[in-house]
Amino acid sequence: MKKSLRYVSMVLLEAQPAWLALDRKTRNEIMTPLRTILSKYPDVSVRWLDSDAIGHGYTDIALCEYNDIEKYHFLWEELRDTIVFGHPYFLLKDTLFGIEDAYVAFENSKN
Repeated sequence: MKKSLRYVSMVLLEAQPAWLALDRKTRNEIMTPLRTILSKYPDVSVRWLDSDAIGHGYTDIALCEYNDIEKYHFLWEELRDTIVFGHPYFLLKDTLFGIEDAYVAFENSKN
C-alpha cells in the first residue's frame, strides 16, 4: 500500500504593534474564532511557536503538518478572513514548505 506524503509548512508571522498594545484578555478573545476554525480541520496539525527573541523579521511561527494540501489551503483561507489577519494584527511574512521523507517515497516509487 502506498503511504501518503506528509507535508510540513512553517508559516512565518509578524505581530503588529496593534496586537502588542492589546491586553492579554482581549488577545484571547480575538483568537477564539481561530481556535474554532482550527478545530474544523483536525487533519491539519498546527502548533504555534514564539520566536520573538530569536527570529529575524518574524515573531511567531505556525508549524503545520498535513497529508492533504487542499485542507491546509482551505484552513488558511478561513484564517486569513479573520480579524487577526484582516486588521491586521499579524502579517504573513513567508512560508517554508517541505515534504517529510520525500526521498524515501521517491526511492520506493522506483521499486
